[in-house]
Amino acid sequence: MKDKIIINGAGLVGSLWAVFLARRGYQVDVYERRSDMRKAGFVGGRSINLAMSVRGWKALEKAGVKDQLLSNALPMEGRMMHSETGELTFQPYGKSDQAIYSVSRGGLNRALVEIAEDFEGVNFHFDHRCVDADLDENELVFSLPDGTIKKERASYIFGADGAFSALRSEMQRTPRFNYSQSYLDHGYKELEIPATADGEFAMADNALHIWPRGHFMLIALPNPDKSFTCTLFLPFEGEQSFENLQTDDQIHSFFNTYFKDAVPLMPTLLEDFKDNPTSSLVTIRCNPWQMNNRMLLIGDASHAIVPFYGQGMNSGFEDCTILDDLAEEYGEDWNKIIDVFNDTRIEDANAIADLAIRNFIEMRDLVGDPEFLLRKKIAAWLHDKFPDKFLPLYSMVTFSHIPYSTALREGHAQDELFKQILALPGIEENWKTDEVIAIFENWLTQKSNANG
Repeated sequence: MKDKIIINGAGLVGSLWAVFLARRGYQVDVYERRSDMRKAGFVGGRSINLAMSVRGWKALEKAGVKDQLLSNALPMEGRMMHSETGELTFQPYGKSDQAIYSVSRGGLNRALVEIAEDFEGVNFHFDHRCVDADLDENELVFSLPDGTIKKERASYIFGADGAFSALRSEMQRTPRFNYSQSYLDHGYKELEIPATADGEFAMADNALHIWPRGHFMLIALPNPDKSFTCTLFLPFEGEQSFENLQTDDQIHSFFNTYFKDAVPLMPTLLEDFKDNPTSSLVTIRCNPWQMNNRMLLIGDASHAIVPFYGQGMNSGFEDCTILDDLAEEYGEDWNKIIDVFNDTRIEDANAIADLAIRNFIEMRDLVGDPEFLLRKKIAAWLHDKFPDKFLPLYSMVTFSHIPYSTALREGHAQDELFKQILALPGIEENWKTDEVIAIFENWLTQKSNANG
């Protein structure tokens, strides 16, 4: 009989990992501090809509559940930029057949729990709050709502209990465990654009809508019910900040000044703004992710990131893909799998954390900048002309399975390339030139020499 495995956390990564393990025939017990979301309902106002890209889809396909989940995902082929005057500009993400997909966190989580629970040997235990862990005995201690304390052991334990992981908190007490958390000065608040009176989308449904305003922004992602989930990203303090949006007049004035075209589409703006919480944005890094090769942190528990590359869920799902690949490679020797995963995955997790912060600056500050837009055009042209030699950074992260750490290094190298190209006289008027190609080819040669 195969080993008993515990997963602490029934969120997206924990429930998907339960599916992977169940398909391999393991007895899996999943413990979750929240009540069953299928009965209690997913708490709104605190969840940014998710953008599924190829890393996430690969995991769902490998787990055999992609087709069950694809029907509720809406393709977004690019960014729709909203200027302060209401002018719209569409920026494709990649080629015409490439898109990221808007998915509901709550809807996806419920679906994954139900799929996992259909497997024999998978049991979910809700309202179980992890309060302690015996790292040597591979034992977790849970508190139940009635005050009962329960202890559970397993051969292997996976901590998928989110950015404020109880399991990681216990691991932090051990010697030589490195941990850091860093918050952005910005928070976020969820708002809504409902369907129109005739039940249609109020804006184009094939795009992620962005209202970039320098140090803050509003975004909107489409939902299957024809509504949009909107998220305002704004500093906590300062001239334009959450602390200065307290009264109805202040809220109305702010939105009418900076997001005038969105206001008529948001009939419940005041209610949503006042009722929905203002949440923080945190990056979590730690090392190691494992204890004794029998206990492993995955997903946000080991590498929570800010949402601006849309890779939080995707990177967590990729954890599952990589672990399952390692299970095949090492014949389900979990001691070896956990050791190798810990040694190889942390660099990539740190890289996507850096990339997410980098993309925040791009989304709020640069997407309307003429030089940035020119760089995007030149990058697309170079990719079309040299598809085997040049891939834009966004495409590496979003439309490929290139390791995040490789993408980050390539992104820095591309920064140097475009610094040279954009310095050319008259580049704004004429950039499809032999001079640009010469700079590119010289850059390729230098990069090749540097890599040995």
